[in-house]
Amino acid sequence: MSSDWGIVGYVVSSKYRVLVLQRLDESAAPPSTIAGDTDCTVSHISRALQELRERGLVDLLVPEERKKGRIYGITEEGRTVWETIESENLV
Repeated sequence: MSSDWGIVGYVVSSKYRVLVLQRLDESAAPPSTIAGDTDCTVSHISRALQELRERGLVDLLVPEERKKGRIYGITEEGRTVWETIESENLV
């Protein structure tokens, strides 16, 4: 397991990014489910998803033009980053 420490630091600097990766490590989900499972607002989760997606850590699994029922999943890079965060006890 090898991660770029810069991206690990980026993720752990936001509790919302950490919660999103942690939740998506379990299974793909829409923002509303992630929000409910993490006791966060959908707006915080949506922002974290956008940030993580820009870094290649999560993917939108449905067509981009879809506005409802958007499902997100963790990428292999995202899983590697999450495993580093867990193994180093950074959360």
